Amino acid sequence: MHLLSQLEQQLHRLDEQKLLRRRRVADTPCAPHVTVDGRPMLAFCSNDYLGLAAHPRLVEALQEGAAKYGAGSGASHLISGHSRAHDLLEERFAELMSPYIEQARALTFCTGYMANLAVLTALAAASAASGRDTDLFSESLNHASLIDGARLSRANVKVYAHGDIEALEGLLKASTSKTKIVATDSVFSMDGDLAPLPALLALCERHDAWLVVDDAHGFGVLGEHGHGALEHFGLRSPNLVYMGTLGKAAGVGGAFVAAHATVIEWLVQRARPYIYTTAAPPALSHALLASLDLITGEEGMQRRAHLRQLVAQLQDGLRLKHWQLLPSRTAIQPVIIGSNEPALRAAALLHEQGLWVPAIRPPTVPAGTARLRITLSAAHVSADVARLAQAFNAAEREIGEMP
Repeated sequence: MHLLSQLEQQLHRLDEQKLLRRRRVADTPCAPHVTVDGRPMLAFCSNDYLGLAAHPRLVEALQEGAAKYGAGSGASHLISGHSRAHDLLEERFAELMSPYIEQARALTFCTGYMANLAVLTALAAASAASGRDTDLFSESLNHASLIDGARLSRANVKVYAHGDIEALEGLLKASTSKTKIVATDSVFSMDGDLAPLPALLALCERHDAWLVVDDAHGFGVLGEHGHGALEHFGLRSPNLVYMGTLGKAAGVGGAFVAAHATVIEWLVQRARPYIYTTAAPPALSHALLASLDLITGEEGMQRRAHLRQLVAQLQDGLRLKHWQLLPSRTAIQPVIIGSNEPALRAAALLHEQGLWVPAIRPPTVPAGTARLRITLSAAHVSADVARLAQAFNAAEREIGEMP
Protein backbone atom coordinates (compact mmCIF):
# COMPACT_ATOMS: atom_id res chain seq x y z
CA MET A 1 0.00 0.00 0.00
CA HIS A 2 2.98 2.31 0.38
CA LEU A 3 3.25 2.49 -3.41
CA LEU A 4 -0.37 3.60 -3.75
CA SER A 5 0.04 6.10 -0.94
CA GLN A 6 3.03 7.60 -2.70
CA LEU A 7 1.01 8.11 -5.89
CA GLU A 8 -1.92 9.57 -3.95
CA GLN A 9 0.39 12.12 -2.31
CA GLN A 10 1.79 13.17 -5.69
CA LEU A 11 -1.72 13.50 -7.12
CA HIS A 12 -2.70 15.64 -4.14
CA ARG A 13 0.27 17.93 -4.78
CA LEU A 14 -0.77 18.31 -8.41
CA ASP A 15 -4.26 19.21 -7.28
CA GLU A 16 -2.93 21.85 -4.85
CA GLN A 17 -0.85 23.37 -7.66
CA LYS A 18 -3.88 23.46 -9.99
CA LEU A 19 -2.11 21.03 -12.31
CA LEU A 20 -4.50 18.10 -12.38
CA ARG A 21 -5.76 17.26 -15.85
CA ARG A 22 -9.16 15.81 -16.63
CA ARG A 23 -10.72 14.20 -19.65
CA ARG A 24 -14.00 15.26 -21.18
CA VAL A 25 -16.14 12.86 -23.16
CA ALA A 26 -17.30 13.96 -26.62
CA ASP A 27 -20.51 12.30 -27.78
CA THR A 28 -20.38 13.67 -31.34
CA PRO A 29 -17.84 13.78 -34.20
CA CYS A 30 -14.97 16.26 -34.10
CA ALA A 31 -16.47 19.60 -35.19
CA PRO A 32 -16.89 23.16 -33.88
CA HIS A 33 -20.34 22.37 -32.46
CA VAL A 34 -20.13 19.25 -30.31
CA THR A 35 -21.84 17.58 -27.40
CA VAL A 36 -19.41 17.12 -24.51
CA ASP A 37 -20.35 15.31 -21.32
CA GLY A 38 -23.93 15.58 -22.54
CA ARG A 39 -23.80 19.35 -23.03
CA PRO A 40 -23.75 21.34 -26.32
CA MET A 41 -20.47 23.25 -26.70
CA LEU A 42 -18.73 25.46 -29.24
CA ALA A 43 -15.21 24.05 -29.36
CA PHE A 44 -11.99 25.96 -29.97
CA CYS A 45 -9.62 23.20 -28.89
CA SER A 46 -9.19 20.61 -31.65
CA ASN A 47 -6.34 20.49 -34.16
CA ASP A 48 -8.79 19.79 -37.00
CA TYR A 49 -7.54 22.91 -38.74
CA LEU A 50 -9.23 22.34 -42.10
CA GLY A 51 -12.41 20.86 -40.65
CA LEU A 52 -11.93 17.52 -42.41
CA ALA A 53 -12.29 15.11 -39.47
CA ALA A 54 -16.00 14.58 -40.14
CA HIS A 55 -15.97 15.45 -43.85
CA PRO A 56 -18.45 13.21 -45.74
CA ARG A 57 -15.84 12.24 -48.34
CA LEU A 58 -13.44 11.03 -45.66
CA VAL A 59 -16.16 9.14 -43.80
CA GLU A 60 -17.14 7.45 -47.06
CA ALA A 61 -13.52 6.66 -47.91
CA LEU A 62 -12.94 5.16 -44.47
CA GLN A 63 -16.00 2.94 -44.86
CA GLU A 64 -14.83 1.94 -48.32
CA GLY A 65 -11.35 1.17 -47.01
CA ALA A 66 -12.72 -1.02 -44.22
CA ALA A 67 -14.89 -2.93 -46.69
CA LYS A 68 -11.90 -3.43 -49.00
CA TYR A 69 -9.08 -4.13 -46.50
CA GLY A 70 -10.83 -5.11 -43.27
CA ALA A 71 -10.52 -3.62 -39.80
CA GLY A 72 -6.85 -4.27 -38.99
CA SER A 73 -3.49 -4.90 -40.61
CA GLY A 74 -2.63 -8.02 -38.60
CA ALA A 75 1.13 -7.52 -38.31
CA SER A 76 4.02 -5.11 -38.62
CA HIS A 77 4.92 -3.63 -42.00
CA LEU A 78 7.92 -5.94 -42.33
CA ILE A 79 5.96 -9.11 -41.62
CA SER A 80 2.61 -9.08 -43.44
CA GLY A 81 0.93 -5.82 -42.43
CA HIS A 82 2.04 -3.61 -45.33
CA SER A 83 -1.03 -3.34 -47.56
CA ARG A 84 -1.59 -1.86 -50.98
CA ALA A 85 -3.28 1.10 -49.27
CA HIS A 86 -0.13 1.82 -47.24
CA ASP A 87 2.01 1.55 -50.36
CA LEU A 88 -0.19 3.87 -52.41
CA LEU A 89 -0.21 6.45 -49.64
CA GLU A 90 3.58 6.41 -49.30
CA GLU A 91 3.94 6.82 -53.05
CA ARG A 92 1.59 9.77 -52.91
CA PHE A 93 3.57 11.44 -50.14
CA ALA A 94 6.83 10.86 -51.99
CA GLU A 95 5.38 12.57 -55.05
CA LEU A 96 3.99 15.41 -52.97
CA MET A 97 7.34 16.08 -51.25
CA SER A 98 9.52 15.67 -54.34
CA PRO A 99 9.72 19.45 -55.02
CA TYR A 100 11.40 19.90 -51.64
CA ILE A 101 13.55 16.79 -51.17
CA GLU A 102 15.81 15.20 -53.77
CA GLN A 103 14.95 11.54 -54.52
CA ALA A 104 12.11 11.80 -52.02
CA ARG A 105 10.65 8.68 -50.50
CA ALA A 106 8.09 8.42 -47.68
CA LEU A 107 7.31 6.10 -44.79
CA THR A 108 4.06 6.05 -42.80
CA PHE A 109 3.73 5.63 -39.03
CA CYS A 110 0.88 5.06 -36.59
CA THR A 111 1.51 8.38 -34.80
CA GLY A 112 3.70 11.46 -35.07
CA TYR A 113 5.18 10.65 -31.67
CA MET A 114 6.33 7.29 -32.98
CA ALA A 115 7.70 8.88 -36.16
CA ASN A 116 9.87 11.35 -34.24
CA LEU A 117 11.23 8.63 -31.95
CA ALA A 118 12.06 6.56 -35.03
CA VAL A 119 13.83 9.33 -36.92
CA LEU A 120 16.03 10.62 -34.11
CA THR A 121 17.06 7.25 -32.72
CA ALA A 122 17.83 5.79 -36.16
CA LEU A 123 19.79 8.79 -37.43
CA ALA A 124 21.87 8.91 -34.24
CA ALA A 125 22.60 5.19 -34.50
CA ALA A 126 24.08 5.58 -37.98
CA SER A 127 27.43 6.94 -36.76
CA ALA A 128 28.17 4.49 -33.97
CA ALA A 129 26.59 1.56 -32.19
CA SER A 130 25.91 3.70 -29.11
CA GLY A 131 25.03 6.89 -30.93
CA ARG A 132 27.59 8.71 -28.77
CA ASP A 133 29.35 10.11 -31.82
CA THR A 134 26.25 12.14 -32.64
CA ASP A 135 25.46 15.68 -31.53
CA LEU A 136 21.76 16.43 -31.51
CA PHE A 137 20.69 20.08 -31.30
CA SER A 138 17.15 20.48 -30.01
CA GLU A 139 15.00 23.63 -30.02
CA SER A 140 13.98 24.60 -26.49
CA LEU A 141 10.24 24.67 -27.33
CA ASN A 142 10.17 21.37 -29.20
CA HIS A 143 7.28 18.96 -28.81
CA ALA A 144 7.63 16.20 -26.21
CA SER A 145 8.09 13.59 -28.95
CA LEU A 146 11.26 15.30 -30.21
CA ILE A 147 12.52 15.73 -26.66
CA ASP A 148 11.93 12.07 -25.87
CA GLY A 149 13.39 10.98 -29.19
CA ALA A 150 16.54 12.97 -28.42
CA ARG A 151 16.83 11.34 -25.00
CA LEU A 152 16.34 7.85 -26.38
CA SER A 153 18.85 8.43 -29.18
CA ARG A 154 21.75 8.34 -26.69
CA ALA A 155 23.27 11.21 -28.64
CA ASN A 156 24.97 14.21 -27.04
CA VAL A 157 21.91 16.46 -26.73
CA LYS A 158 22.38 20.21 -26.70
CA VAL A 159 19.35 22.51 -26.32
CA TYR A 160 19.41 25.93 -27.98
CA ALA A 161 17.13 28.83 -27.04
CA HIS A 162 13.93 29.40 -28.97
CA GLY A 163 14.70 30.74 -32.43
CA ASP A 164 18.30 31.60 -31.50
CA ILE A 165 20.18 31.09 -34.76
CA GLU A 166 23.42 32.56 -33.42
CA ALA A 167 23.48 30.18 -30.47
CA LEU A 168 22.86 27.21 -32.74
CA GLU A 169 25.58 28.34 -35.13
CA GLY A 170 28.06 28.44 -32.25
CA LEU A 171 27.11 24.93 -31.18
CA LEU A 172 27.45 23.57 -34.71
CA LYS A 173 30.85 25.21 -35.17
CA ALA A 174 32.10 23.65 -31.96
CA SER A 175 30.84 20.17 -32.80
CA THR A 176 33.35 17.54 -33.90
CA SER A 177 30.92 14.61 -34.04
CA LYS A 178 30.50 12.48 -37.15
CA THR A 179 26.76 13.04 -37.20
CA LYS A 180 24.99 16.31 -36.46
CA ILE A 181 21.21 16.59 -36.20
CA VAL A 182 19.13 19.73 -35.70
CA ALA A 183 15.56 18.99 -34.60
CA THR A 184 12.79 21.55 -34.55
CA ASP A 185 9.06 22.03 -34.71
CA SER A 186 7.94 24.10 -37.68
CA VAL A 187 4.86 25.57 -35.96
CA PHE A 188 5.29 25.62 -32.19
CA SER A 189 2.17 24.05 -30.76
CA MET A 190 1.83 26.20 -27.64
CA ASP A 191 2.92 29.57 -29.09
CA GLY A 192 1.76 29.28 -32.70
CA ASP A 193 4.87 30.92 -34.16
CA LEU A 194 7.09 29.57 -36.95
CA ALA A 195 10.65 28.31 -36.73
CA PRO A 196 13.17 30.21 -38.91
CA LEU A 197 13.52 27.22 -41.22
CA PRO A 198 15.42 28.95 -44.07
CA ALA A 199 18.16 30.08 -41.67
CA LEU A 200 18.20 26.68 -39.94
CA LEU A 201 18.55 24.86 -43.25
CA ALA A 202 21.39 27.15 -44.38
CA LEU A 203 23.25 26.33 -41.16
CA CYS A 204 22.67 22.61 -41.58
CA GLU A 205 23.93 22.63 -45.16
CA ARG A 206 27.00 24.64 -44.12
CA HIS A 207 27.84 22.24 -41.27
CA ASP A 208 26.74 18.98 -42.93
CA ALA A 209 23.90 18.38 -40.50
CA TRP A 210 20.46 16.85 -40.82
CA LEU A 211 17.51 19.18 -40.31
CA VAL A 212 14.61 17.21 -38.83
CA VAL A 213 11.39 19.22 -39.18
CA ASP A 214 8.27 18.29 -37.21
CA ASP A 215 5.51 19.89 -39.27
CA ALA A 216 2.62 18.48 -37.23
CA HIS A 217 0.80 21.83 -37.15
CA GLY A 218 1.88 23.00 -40.59
CA PHE A 219 1.09 20.15 -42.96
CA GLY A 220 -2.17 20.81 -44.76
CA VAL A 221 -2.32 24.40 -43.50
CA LEU A 222 0.85 26.12 -44.69
CA GLY A 223 1.76 26.63 -48.33
CA GLU A 224 -0.42 27.43 -51.33
CA HIS A 225 -1.24 23.76 -51.88
CA GLY A 226 -1.12 22.72 -48.23
CA HIS A 227 2.20 20.91 -48.57
CA GLY A 228 3.34 22.47 -45.31
CA ALA A 229 6.30 24.47 -44.03
CA LEU A 230 8.70 23.44 -46.81
CA GLU A 231 6.33 24.83 -49.43
CA HIS A 232 5.61 27.89 -47.29
CA PHE A 233 9.31 28.80 -47.16
CA GLY A 234 10.23 27.45 -50.62
CA LEU A 235 12.89 25.05 -49.29
CA ARG A 236 14.65 22.19 -51.05
CA SER A 237 17.60 20.16 -49.74
CA PRO A 238 18.86 16.58 -49.30
CA ASN A 239 19.57 17.54 -45.66
CA LEU A 240 15.86 17.69 -44.87
CA VAL A 241 14.05 14.97 -42.92
CA TYR A 242 10.40 15.96 -42.80
CA MET A 243 7.66 14.63 -40.49
CA GLY A 244 4.00 15.44 -40.99
CA THR A 245 1.12 14.23 -38.86
CA LEU A 246 -2.21 13.14 -40.31
CA GLY A 247 -4.61 13.49 -37.38
CA LYS A 248 -4.70 17.28 -37.44
CA ALA A 249 -5.31 19.14 -40.72
CA ALA A 250 -5.55 15.84 -42.63
CA GLY A 251 -8.44 14.80 -40.40
CA VAL A 252 -7.68 11.09 -39.99
CA GLY A 253 -4.65 9.79 -38.05
CA GLY A 254 -1.05 8.65 -38.28
CA ALA A 255 2.05 10.35 -39.64
CA PHE A 256 4.61 10.18 -42.42
CA VAL A 257 8.31 10.87 -42.79
CA ALA A 258 9.70 12.10 -46.09
CA ALA A 259 13.41 12.23 -46.87
CA HIS A 260 16.00 11.12 -49.41
CA ALA A 261 15.41 7.49 -50.40
CA THR A 262 18.58 6.41 -48.60
CA VAL A 263 17.35 7.89 -45.32
CA ILE A 264 14.00 6.13 -45.63
CA GLU A 265 15.65 2.80 -46.37
CA TRP A 266 17.79 3.25 -43.25
CA LEU A 267 14.60 3.85 -41.21
CA VAL A 268 13.04 0.69 -42.62
CA GLN A 269 16.11 -1.28 -41.55
CA ARG A 270 16.91 0.32 -38.20
CA ALA A 271 14.02 2.39 -36.79
CA ARG A 272 12.72 0.31 -33.89
CA PRO A 273 9.37 2.17 -33.52
CA TYR A 274 8.67 1.25 -37.16
CA ILE A 275 9.97 -2.32 -37.15
CA TYR A 276 8.43 -3.52 -33.92
CA THR A 277 4.84 -2.33 -34.10
CA THR A 278 1.70 -3.43 -35.87
CA ALA A 279 0.94 -1.38 -38.97
CA ALA A 280 -2.00 1.02 -38.79
CA PRO A 281 -5.29 -0.23 -40.25
CA PRO A 282 -5.13 0.00 -44.07
CA ALA A 283 -8.54 1.68 -44.09
CA LEU A 284 -6.93 4.77 -42.56
CA SER A 285 -4.46 4.98 -45.44
CA HIS A 286 -7.31 4.59 -47.90
CA ALA A 287 -9.14 7.49 -46.23
CA LEU A 288 -5.97 9.59 -46.22
CA LEU A 289 -5.70 9.31 -50.00
CA ALA A 290 -9.07 11.07 -50.15
CA SER A 291 -7.87 13.60 -47.59
CA LEU A 292 -4.86 14.49 -49.74
CA ASP A 293 -7.18 15.10 -52.69
CA LEU A 294 -9.11 17.59 -50.56
CA ILE A 295 -6.03 19.27 -49.08
CA THR A 296 -4.26 19.83 -52.40
CA GLY A 297 -7.37 20.64 -54.44
CA GLU A 298 -9.60 23.68 -54.81
CA GLU A 299 -11.57 22.93 -51.65
CA GLY A 300 -8.38 22.84 -49.61
CA MET A 301 -7.33 26.24 -50.95
CA GLN A 302 -10.73 27.69 -50.05
CA ARG A 303 -10.59 26.26 -46.55
CA ARG A 304 -7.10 27.66 -45.94
CA ALA A 305 -8.24 31.08 -47.14
CA HIS A 306 -11.26 30.95 -44.82
CA LEU A 307 -9.05 29.93 -41.92
CA ARG A 308 -6.79 32.94 -42.51
CA GLN A 309 -9.86 35.20 -42.45
CA LEU A 310 -10.95 33.75 -39.11
CA VAL A 311 -7.50 34.29 -37.61
CA ALA A 312 -7.60 37.95 -38.68
CA GLN A 313 -11.12 38.35 -37.30
CA LEU A 314 -10.16 36.94 -33.91
CA GLN A 315 -7.07 39.11 -33.61
CA ASP A 316 -9.10 42.18 -34.52
CA GLY A 317 -11.93 41.28 -32.11
CA LEU A 318 -9.89 40.66 -28.96
CA ARG A 319 -9.51 43.83 -26.87
CA LEU A 320 -7.19 42.56 -24.17
CA LYS A 321 -5.62 44.96 -21.68
CA HIS A 322 -4.02 42.55 -19.22
CA TRP A 323 -3.77 39.18 -20.91
CA GLN A 324 -1.39 38.69 -23.83
CA LEU A 325 -2.36 37.37 -27.24
CA LEU A 326 0.84 35.93 -28.70
CA PRO A 327 1.82 37.07 -32.21
CA SER A 328 0.81 34.09 -34.33
CA ARG A 329 -0.32 33.93 -37.96
CA THR A 330 -1.39 30.32 -37.61
CA ALA A 331 -4.59 28.64 -36.43
CA ILE A 332 -3.03 28.41 -32.95
CA GLN A 333 -3.89 31.60 -31.07
CA PRO A 334 -2.63 31.40 -27.46
CA VAL A 335 -3.63 33.95 -24.81
CA ILE A 336 -1.20 34.04 -21.88
CA ILE A 337 -2.86 34.69 -18.53
CA GLY A 338 -0.02 33.94 -16.11
CA SER A 339 -0.52 31.65 -13.14
CA ASN A 340 -2.56 28.49 -13.08
CA GLU A 341 -5.53 29.54 -10.96
CA PRO A 342 -6.73 32.49 -13.10
CA ALA A 343 -6.19 30.45 -16.26
CA LEU A 344 -8.48 27.76 -14.87
CA ARG A 345 -11.01 30.41 -13.81
CA ALA A 346 -11.00 31.88 -17.31
CA ALA A 347 -11.53 28.47 -18.89
CA ALA A 348 -14.37 27.80 -16.42
CA LEU A 349 -16.04 31.13 -17.22
CA LEU A 350 -15.98 30.35 -20.92
CA HIS A 351 -17.19 26.82 -20.27
CA GLU A 352 -20.23 28.19 -18.40
CA GLN A 353 -21.11 30.04 -21.62
CA GLY A 354 -20.78 26.91 -23.74
CA LEU A 355 -17.29 27.71 -25.07
CA TRP A 356 -14.65 24.96 -24.88
CA VAL A 357 -11.17 26.50 -24.70
CA PRO A 358 -8.56 24.54 -22.72
CA ALA A 359 -6.26 25.97 -20.07
CA ILE A 360 -2.66 24.93 -20.74
CA ARG A 361 -0.40 24.80 -17.69
CA PRO A 362 3.07 23.56 -16.74
CA PRO A 363 4.86 21.37 -17.53
CA THR A 364 3.44 21.77 -21.05
CA VAL A 365 4.38 25.47 -20.90
CA PRO A 366 6.88 27.28 -18.63
CA ALA A 367 5.80 28.26 -15.12
CA GLY A 368 4.09 31.63 -15.06
CA THR A 369 2.85 31.36 -18.65
CA ALA A 370 -0.39 29.41 -18.15
CA ARG A 371 -2.66 30.20 -21.05
CA LEU A 372 -5.85 29.54 -22.92
CA ARG A 373 -4.96 27.93 -26.23
CA ILE A 374 -7.46 28.86 -28.93
CA THR A 375 -7.36 26.75 -32.06
CA LEU A 376 -9.41 27.76 -35.06
CA SER A 377 -10.80 25.50 -37.75
CA ALA A 378 -11.98 26.17 -41.28
CA ALA A 379 -15.23 24.58 -40.09
CA HIS A 380 -15.84 27.59 -37.81
CA VAL A 381 -17.92 30.46 -39.15
CA SER A 382 -17.56 34.17 -38.51
CA ALA A 383 -20.36 34.18 -35.90
CA ASP A 384 -18.48 31.53 -33.87
CA VAL A 385 -15.36 33.69 -33.69
CA ALA A 386 -17.36 36.83 -32.84
CA ARG A 387 -18.99 34.99 -29.94
CA LEU A 388 -15.61 33.80 -28.68
CA ALA A 389 -14.00 37.25 -28.85
CA GLN A 390 -16.87 38.85 -26.97
CA ALA A 391 -16.73 36.21 -24.23
CA PHE A 392 -12.94 36.50 -23.94
CA ASN A 393 -13.08 40.27 -23.52
CA ALA A 394 -15.73 39.92 -20.81
CA ALA A 395 -13.77 37.20 -19.00
CA GLU A 396 -10.67 39.36 -18.86
CA ARG A 397 -12.65 42.25 -17.38
CA GLU A 398 -14.04 39.97 -14.67
CA ILE A 399 -10.81 38.19 -13.74
CA GLY A 400 -8.47 41.15 -14.06
CA GLU A 401 -4.73 41.56 -14.37
CA MET A 402 -2.12 38.88 -14.79
CA PRO A 403 -0.56 38.11 -11.37
